[in-house]
Amino acid sequence: MQPPNQRCAGFDSADGAGKVFLLGAGPGDPDLLTVKSLRLLQSASIVLHDSLVSAEILALIPPSVTRIDVGKRRGFRLLSQSDINALLVDAASKHEIVIRLKGGDPLLFGRASEEIDALRAAGVPFEIVPGISAAFGAAAVAQVSLTDRRVASHVFFTTFSRSEDARAFSGVPISPLTTVVVYMPGPDYAEVSRWLLDSGLDPETPCLVISKATRPDQSTRIATITAVATQTPLPAPALLIVGRVASHSAMATTAFDWLHHSAPDNFDVSSLF
Repeated sequence: MQPPNQRCAGFDSADGAGKVFLLGAGPGDPDLLTVKSLRLLQSASIVLHDSLVSAEILALIPPSVTRIDVGKRRGFRLLSQSDINALLVDAASKHEIVIRLKGGDPLLFGRASEEIDALRAAGVPFEIVPGISAAFGAAAVAQVSLTDRRVASHVFFTTFSRSEDARAFSGVPISPLTTVVVYMPGPDYAEVSRWLLDSGLDPETPCLVISKATRPDQSTRIATITAVATQTPLPAPALLIVGRVASHSAMATTAFDWLHHSAPDNFDVSSLF
């Protein structure tokens, strides 16, 4: 008998390939998966997932489903993007439902465009299933609106680049009313701090560092752009929310309440950062 959800041996992909789903796993909390994402994960034949997809999400995949970790750890990638593309095309020739599982949303810093191009070139049908981006999960955890109309009029999503050609936000108008969300800040916040300052942000701009947002072991810190340079990096996946909105976060509100009502008269405010 043919295994469920799997093509017979010798299946000819030219006659009708399986379907690939580029699926967003969200920030980590399994309760934040869409209903469609959960249904697909539980009916898949094979799942190719990033290494930062949470263990709680992976636990929702039935034990009988083939799982392949195609992620990157500490700058080391077991498979190149071309390898992953080829795996997706090959999997679609053997399986009915192929899941490419990505943290957050597949269309935001998920390299989905390269996989889309490869699937189109091979004639493999595919579908994109959105997920909650890490930025929105982190903002929810911090209880901060990225577009608080009192202090922010626009949001800029970016990743930190160590390339000499991308040290600053070239051609992007950054103002005090900008909320900057930095994905993948890396292991050296001093570099990120310099990068933000080189981009024209005020050194005293509030900055939230949020690690493993929505997960049981999540953690959050508040600092300024200058002060974050001396912070010990939090575990990945982490991101930074930079801008005036950070001063309205749950952590900032708690700190300010303590300062106003409980702090000693000679307390050094800078020690909070």
